[in-house]
Amino acid sequence: MADMTYLLSFIAVAAIATFATRVIPFVFFERHTEHPLIKHLGRYLPAAVMALLATVFLTRSGNWNAALPGLDAVLPGLLVVAIHLWRRNALLSIAAGTAAYMTIQQTGFLAGF
Repeated sequence: MADMTYLLSFIAVAAIATFATRVIPFVFFERHTEHPLIKHLGRYLPAAVMALLATVFLTRSGNWNAALPGLDAVLPGLLVVAIHLWRRNALLSIAAGTAAYMTIQQTGFLAGF
């Protein structure tokens, strides 16, 4: 029973912390939406974060020792970009890229390349 109490407490604290980190910026910056710094961050930060995530993904997930280095990570990345430019739907592009990456990894589709 003690383990269940600990687990539920841990989940509750993690949920509250996650929710707070999502809500606090909106509450704090509600009065400052016209500030030039906030406008600058709102315009450039999403692209910078996506570029950082893509860089980390490519360096960590790709097989750079293969005959065609990194192809197993670059192909799903290109699919994400293509679908996003085509449909402008982040959820669809991320889901398609994830599915493509996992299919390549699980089936060993590019193992010979």
